[in-house]
Amino acid sequence: MTEAVPPVLQPATEAELAELVRWAAAEALPLELVAGGSKPGFGRPVQSAHRLDLGKLAGIRDYQPAELVLTAGAATPMAEIDAALAAEHQMLAFEPGDWAPLYGRPAGSGTLGGALACNLAGPRRIKAGAARDHFLGFRAVSGRGEAFKAGGKVVKNVTGYDLCKLMAGSFGTLAALTEVTVKVLPAPEKTRTLLLFGLADAAALAALTATLGGPYEIAGAAHLPAGLADGLGIEHLERGQATTALRLEGPAPSVDARLTALRQALAARGAAIGELHSRNSVSFWQALRDVRPLATQRPAALLWRLSVPPASGAAVAAAVDLPGCAYFFDWGGGLIWLALPPAADAHAPRVRAAIAGGGHATLVRAPDAARAAVPVFQPQPDALAALSRRVKEAFDPRGILNPGRMGF
Repeated sequence: MTEAVPPVLQPATEAELAELVRWAAAEALPLELVAGGSKPGFGRPVQSAHRLDLGKLAGIRDYQPAELVLTAGAATPMAEIDAALAAEHQMLAFEPGDWAPLYGRPAGSGTLGGALACNLAGPRRIKAGAARDHFLGFRAVSGRGEAFKAGGKVVKNVTGYDLCKLMAGSFGTLAALTEVTVKVLPAPEKTRTLLLFGLADAAALAALTATLGGPYEIAGAAHLPAGLADGLGIEHLERGQATTALRLEGPAPSVDARLTALRQALAARGAAIGELHSRNSVSFWQALRDVRPLATQRPAALLWRLSVPPASGAAVAAAVDLPGCAYFFDWGGGLIWLALPPAADAHAPRVRAAIAGGGHATLVRAPDAARAAVPVFQPQPDALAALSRRVKEAFDPRGILNPGRMGF
């Protein structure tokens, strides 16, 4: 390496990446890992003078639709992945959201590796699981500058340690992903969304809990308080009304039968019932996946993501509620997206007090000063925090990869 180091380093191959990381480790120079650059404000501010741009490590390397497996460079744009899968009528079942607009970036600029590194999963998580559950294998470069691989390119892979689950949700603090392999699934033949209008939060979540425990195979369960769905531009929604939504997917005869049974089960709830068919249904769940009910209407708001027991969702939202607050529920009430007015402490004490009975709170969007001042991720118990630090030291002993992003 020359003495005049550019602020942006862009390796074209895994070998070049390993060389750059070895140099940075030897010089103890921290690196900020970037691929699509779609989520710059997710996590604590990274303390680094150099940016490691992984954007050239892209492209679909191997796609076997019959085997339900896809391998791609980690920096492959999600738009390219989605297009390839759609051509074969397949999908990523964990439904990762497009969060780029939350941070003022162009829609569709996220990457497959970024979705896995942040363990992003959308409304279908209640049925299909998280991103880590579809992450089969990878190649990467550790903070030591060593290239390594884990997992495989088959759905049934049981050899070695399951490092995929360790990398999912590590936010680039353990290794720089260069190639990833994921499980894909057939896209549903038919999608319908049953709507209930006018239910209060507690009544809506009770309805979602009851149906999720039934034989309906729900693939999405959400509740938007009054008026929150008005700006989505989707037909057949009632303006000004609270909207409770249940998604059914699968073969047409099965969806029709389950939809009829679900209507009958919910008839006694005393709410007006509507329905979204394929195009409107897809648009509705994409909007929730991408947090558009809050992102488009409150571009300056702080955004929190709360994972709580579904039975306590309504009480948690009520405990956090303050002037200028807005929220909606996903995952049957187990996920609360919360928009709050600006504050130096991002209202962290109030939010974390509300989930003291159980749950996790993540500050997804806030100014740099607020993200530097408060824990962005839910503070870990001492023993777990010590374990996390040891794992970090094992993969990145000099602490050069995304330093500070997860608090260490």
